[in-house]
Amino acid sequence: MSDEMLETLTQQVLRGAKYREIAPALVRRIGAQELAKRRSLKEAVKATKNKLHQVGGAYQPGRIDYEKGLEMLRETATSTSLSTGVSSPHFRAICHSMMQAHASTRERLPILDEFYQTTLADLPPIRTVLDLACGLNPLAYPWLPLPPDVQYTAVDIYGDMLDFIQQFFALAGVNGRTEQRDIIGNPPTEPADLILLLKTLPCLEQVDKTAAANLIDALNGRFLLISYPAQSLGGRSKGMVENYTTQFEALADGRSWQVQKFEFVTELAFLVTTDS
Repeated sequence: MSDEMLETLTQQVLRGAKYREIAPALVRRIGAQELAKRRSLKEAVKATKNKLHQVGGAYQPGRIDYEKGLEMLRETATSTSLSTGVSSPHFRAICHSMMQAHASTRERLPILDEFYQTTLADLPPIRTVLDLACGLNPLAYPWLPLPPDVQYTAVDIYGDMLDFIQQFFALAGVNGRTEQRDIIGNPPTEPADLILLLKTLPCLEQVDKTAAANLIDALNGRFLLISYPAQSLGGRSKGMVENYTTQFEALADGRSWQVQKFEFVTELAFLVTTDS
């Protein structure tokens, strides 16, 4: 495999409408793996696209109309008084509606009112949040029991989604920033009070079976909220809670963690207190 061939593969993948917003570093990482396994460039390009679909594309069944969402949010932010802000029913309703566009956040909507209030209920004041492979989860900010001055960092592989989230932060008055990043090859190491890994680890392991453990080793968080889907994208749930509980226990084995487990209809969550 030559550098030239890898660059050709990367450019071919990024030219596709479904892939052009993905972090190039992730495309190169997966592309290098597939070039080493496949007989031709064409096969490697196809395999890379399939892997990227499993990692992220499957959760966006259609094009997300970010401009329309921003227009509605701007109208609401303009008409909403500063005293109510993101807690206004209209603002929350638009956030709720937008979250339906991403499969991961859509699955959380039936339990949204209880999910964060339950899992984060016993935490001390949180000043910094790191939301990894965030998707549209930052739109759940109005439901998060966090102080208004919390610093929120949203990390994902999709550039257009992060542009939307950055504008959402501005409209919502959130002290937030976004970062496009391949967290498998370049995991964040900055300290954070709370790190969100919501249904993230199974996606990473589609690329690398050691990715979950390697990421956890690199993170520097006081609290980790790690969750797994309780059902597949097709709605099947047989054995998933048991399977992911076993996976989490293997991940936690040998670590000096304190763990609280929460089971919801659509999601299995673990709140971890680390020794960081």
